[in-house]
Amino acid sequence: MNEHTLSQRLERVAAHVPAGARLADIGSDHAYLPVALMRRGAIAAAVSGEVAATPFQAANRTVGDNGLAQHITVRLADGLAAIEPADAITAISLCGMGGETIRDILDSGKAHLNGRERLILQPNGGEQPLRRWLMENGYQILHEEVLRENRFYYEIIVAERAEGVSYSAEQLYFGPMQMQARTPQFLAKWQRLLRQKRKALASLEQARQGLSVQKVQEIEQQIAWINQLLA
Repeated sequence: MNEHTLSQRLERVAAHVPAGARLADIGSDHAYLPVALMRRGAIAAAVSGEVAATPFQAANRTVGDNGLAQHITVRLADGLAAIEPADAITAISLCGMGGETIRDILDSGKAHLNGRERLILQPNGGEQPLRRWLMENGYQILHEEVLRENRFYYEIIVAERAEGVSYSAEQLYFGPMQMQARTPQFLAKWQRLLRQKRKALASLEQARQGLSVQKVQEIEQQIAWINQLLA
């Protein structure tokens, strides 16, 4: 993968960045996403934010090598602190980290959100707590998808601010749009997870000692939901 050929995952993220957007790519790594979009003429400007020195330098190199330093600003900053009011950001991407990490970045960086930007999120697991944060902070989920890459299933969640957002516990668990679309990848992901949950439950019941009743009930509830979903 490079700025010319994005991974399947980043291509799907790129597809949800509005045309002409001013993008903030947080946790940008090599800045492949903003550079690819800028090379395609798909966005107007970008900020590439990195918290660690090595990926920050890598992002600077990618931007410089492509002659895009005038259009893409690379900043060494913690999360959304990479965004400044003058950037007039209209889309934010956060990819390739756990859902809880994305949630924490959004939560601690609330002051840098103007409420008008689109969030394009690609969590590696932990989708449920991330969806809960979106709901509690008035973000409606506009699109979700599951894709399989290198034997792993990944989810993409696209959200924007809206009034009166409310999701059920099941919708937070599976994804409201996923439950409607029921794509083959989505169903395959949950078939695999159902097997894992059943194994986990069997292991817990075998262990007996120090058995957390709450944990058992939680897994049983999840298994019931998945069975219902796949029925």
